[in-house]
Amino acid sequence: MDTERNIQHKINDTFDALDSIKPVNVSPFFKEKTMNKLFSEKEEVQQADLWSWFTPKLQLAALVCVVVLNVIAFTRLEATATYEESVMEFAESYGLSPNDNDISILNN
Repeated sequence: MDTERNIQHKINDTFDALDSIKPVNVSPFFKEKTMNKLFSEKEEVQQADLWSWFTPKLQLAALVCVVVLNVIAFTRLEATATYEESVMEFAESYGLSPNDNDISILNN
């Protein structure tokens, strides 16, 4: 019997301790702020990992290659073809230019 009273006394002490705990006041936006901080750090890390291989030296080399290719293409385009030649070539490739054979077929 003494053990039952002892157990009951311990249970009552535990409930009294729970009643003495005061509620904690937390900002209503605490969870949102915490979640935003956690997810924003993860996104920044992923972006850094994605472009980490594209170093400034590699960027400069890629830029030089693109500029050189554009200069070469532009000079060859200027030297080899004029506007009229390009239009005539386009028309011939799609059968839009009048030939002597086409005119004779239409006359018959």
